Amino acid sequence: MNLQVIFLYFLICNYFAIVRSLNDDGNALLSFKNSIENYTDDPLNNWNSTDISPCLWHGVTCRGDRVVSLSIPNRKLVGSLPAALGNLTELRHVNLRNNKFFGSLPPDLFHARELKTLILSGNSLSGPIPHEIGNLKNLQSLDFSQNSFNGSIPLSLVQCNRLKILSLGQNSLTGPLVDDFGTSLIALQRVDLSFNRLSGSIPSTMGNLSSLKGTLNLSHNFFNGTIPASLGSLPETLYIDLSYNNLSGNIPQVGTLVIIGPTAFAGNSLLCGLPLKISCSSSHPDSQSLFHFPSQNSDSSSGKNGKGSTSCLSIVITIVASVIVGICLIGLLVSNRCRKITACKGGEQAGGCSFEKALMQLNFDLDQLLKASAFLLGKSGTGIVYKVVLADGRALAVRRLGEDGGSQRFREFQAEVEAIGKVRHPNIATLRAYCWSVDEKLLIYDYIPNGDLATAIHGKAGTVPFRPLSWPVRLRIMKGIAKGLAYLHEFSPKRYVHGNLKPSNILLGQNMEPYISDFGLCRLLNTDRGSQTYELDQMTSGTPQSNSPFEFLPTSPTVTVGSSYQSPEVSKVTKPSQKWDIYSYGVILLEMISGKFPMIKMGSMEIDLAQWVQLSFEERKPLYHVLDPFMAHDLDEEKEIVDVVKIALACAQKSPERRPSMRYVCDNLERLAPSIS
Repeated sequence: MNLQVIFLYFLICNYFAIVRSLNDDGNALLSFKNSIENYTDDPLNNWNSTDISPCLWHGVTCRGDRVVSLSIPNRKLVGSLPAALGNLTELRHVNLRNNKFFGSLPPDLFHARELKTLILSGNSLSGPIPHEIGNLKNLQSLDFSQNSFNGSIPLSLVQCNRLKILSLGQNSLTGPLVDDFGTSLIALQRVDLSFNRLSGSIPSTMGNLSSLKGTLNLSHNFFNGTIPASLGSLPETLYIDLSYNNLSGNIPQVGTLVIIGPTAFAGNSLLCGLPLKISCSSSHPDSQSLFHFPSQNSDSSSGKNGKGSTSCLSIVITIVASVIVGICLIGLLVSNRCRKITACKGGEQAGGCSFEKALMQLNFDLDQLLKASAFLLGKSGTGIVYKVVLADGRALAVRRLGEDGGSQRFREFQAEVEAIGKVRHPNIATLRAYCWSVDEKLLIYDYIPNGDLATAIHGKAGTVPFRPLSWPVRLRIMKGIAKGLAYLHEFSPKRYVHGNLKPSNILLGQNMEPYISDFGLCRLLNTDRGSQTYELDQMTSGTPQSNSPFEFLPTSPTVTVGSSYQSPEVSKVTKPSQKWDIYSYGVILLEMISGKFPMIKMGSMEIDLAQWVQLSFEERKPLYHVLDPFMAHDLDEEKEIVDVVKIALACAQKSPERRPSMRYVCDNLERLAPSIS
């Protein structure tokens, strides 16, 4: 009898254990939870293995007892996507955008054949898109944008013939588009393949996509050949973007292609015809290929390579020699000043060296500077800059100015440099000391470690790997620059004008805080040269990476990057104005937002960045058209970004009277959400 009772009790307990156990869908979701590294935070804190059903879990929607939707966007979840998600056989919708998922997509994920929506944008997923995606015959919306997927677009994708939205932009996809793209996917309403490495010709069958009513964005790829005239048959309300490819020939003057604006074709230097206003002729100078490949002949190839190697070697030798000469020069220079300082009293004699200890708060002397190690940092029209490391490890930046001038100019130089030294603000580089002689001048600053803003925006060949700035960091830099300029304009002793503001003159500190540098150099150089004109430094531009599809750099030899930040009235007005700085600041903001240089090439023409952004807004193009692709993950801050664009365009007005004051700009930027890195 006792055995029967025990056996019955066992059966009852086992029955309730089976009844209360989590179903297969719940176990699949627990596999997903276990693959996430930071699931202890919301929203997965109520996903428990002891639950009867997953249907009350955050982000989960059920129909009956089956999971039909998994939606957890914008939660910074870190982890990989498990194959077990493919066991959710009734799953219709997945939205995991703007998290930090990494790794490749498991092919088993596509066993969830009922999927209609699959949104994985804004993550760090990589590898090829599995060909099993063709299993999703009911798929209507696919968004893999803003990841690191590579390889070609799988041929099986054309089997998803119910697809309405296809967004694969901002990845590293390669290869051509198949002709079936425009015949099998006729339900497509929006297509975004921008910012990839897709190549080949644009299939003429894309003209069959008559259901398109949102966007067709093929920009920033390597598509070549002519534009298919069939695209003119697409709906007139469609936004088409073919910019920044390698397209060539005449723009077909048919249908929709006639009514779209010139920015849709920008960055294709071999295109001609309206709306680019570039005449097409058989003798068009750009009719040849932009790309030249080495000869296949072994002899000629060998000769060319040998010559190239010699040329490269000579360049390297020249650079190394320049650095060595610079280091030796600064040692001799400081040594010379060191001897002269002993003969002067507080810099009263010409040829002396002035270290204003009370003003500059220095705690080192020339003997320490003489023994320091020096490294060449850069060279511009305002002189050469060295990093000097003292014996105790402290670093300074020493700028050597020009070699002209005379003893009669010393007092003017002294007055200017000491006035500059009194300007103190957290966002202005601090002048610590100066040395002066008839033929040499040195300015000594704090060394600021994180380079300049130009490198932070665009990167620099030969340096450490490029780490793009997030929107919060960019906004903080924008605010810091505005505060520094507002101080110069409104609160400094003389209400100064910088006169040469540009990204290379904005240095970044340990925590990416901005420091306006080169303030006062124009005044010093004018004093030194005995000229009453206001000379502005003009720097030559850098070179984009060789594999970049972008053509943002100015090509005209008469236009330099430095001059692109100057307001239009600079060439007509000799008296400096604070409005000059405000214009420069506006261009810098647009450069930080767009990631583009201040001159934009459209065919064989060029327009400035402010005009290009304004034109894009007038044509009602989406924000991502003007946004730095590295900021794609920050599109949730669209309203804030648009507010800053409006401020930038106001600052970059052609008419100086219409530009706001820096105090007004500061106040408006401060009203935006606090910028936290």
